[in-house]
Amino acid sequence: MFRSNLSDSRREERRLEREAARQLAYERGETSAVRTPVEGLSTQKIVRATIDKIRELAPDLQGDFLDVGAGNGELIDRVIREFRLTAHACDYRNDLMTIGGLQVDAVDLNTEPLPYANASFDLVTCTEVIEHLEHYRATLREVSRVLRPGGVFVVSTPNVLNLRSRLRYLFFGFFNLFGMIRVEDERHHSTHGHISPVSYFYLAHALAGAGFQEISVSVDKRQRRSWIALSLLWLPIRAFSEFCIAKERRKYQTVDEWNEPFARDMNRIDLLLGRTIIVGCRKKTA
Repeated sequence: MFRSNLSDSRREERRLEREAARQLAYERGETSAVRTPVEGLSTQKIVRATIDKIRELAPDLQGDFLDVGAGNGELIDRVIREFRLTAHACDYRNDLMTIGGLQVDAVDLNTEPLPYANASFDLVTCTEVIEHLEHYRATLREVSRVLRPGGVFVVSTPNVLNLRSRLRYLFFGFFNLFGMIRVEDERHHSTHGHISPVSYFYLAHALAGAGFQEISVSVDKRQRRSWIALSLLWLPIRAFSEFCIAKERRKYQTVDEWNEPFARDMNRIDLLLGRTIIVGCRKKTA
């Protein structure tokens, strides 16, 4: 009984520390919208969708939690409010965190491995990070390494397959939230630039190759401005998709039981309208 009360007291103390740090951050103007620009994205919806995906995979998750690309700690703060987890954080710099008492390990994911031992965590999140990386597949393998068998991984990235992004690519050659960058502009290594558009199929393929299973996708929100385009393009997209899958199966023999569901998911209504994809999975146990 004494130990339980002590634990509850410590949790309440940590909660008050977090609240004080968050209040100080807001007073300084250091909200995520100011501190880490994300081209108009509503991070609150991404955070909520990430938590929903965690709960979908492991509603009673406990243990150690790592947020890769933790930023100011907005996601960490929400996750540890809802799950009994001990939080850890890493990012490309260690001075963004606004949660009091939480150490951030600085790591350049383009050149360095995650600074943690094998099988250290029960949950890893990586939201709005891989689009900034030169070698995102290597980072996914690192995440698999530091996760315990059966551990949960949730990753998000801009949905380059929604209709607005597809049409922008058709007429301009760049996906939504991706554009021209100068060769000498180093901001693409930070939170200001996107250099690696990753569609859901290739993200699922990379996750499977890194040792993950139970891969599923959801979106943070549907873009209401795309409904008119959807009403005009839905049937042509479905018909052409079926034609291409049949051709891949017949001519190139690239379609199998594993990859066909992911190919079909790319043209589901959620992915045609969704702004950000949230992908969840588990590390294989054997």
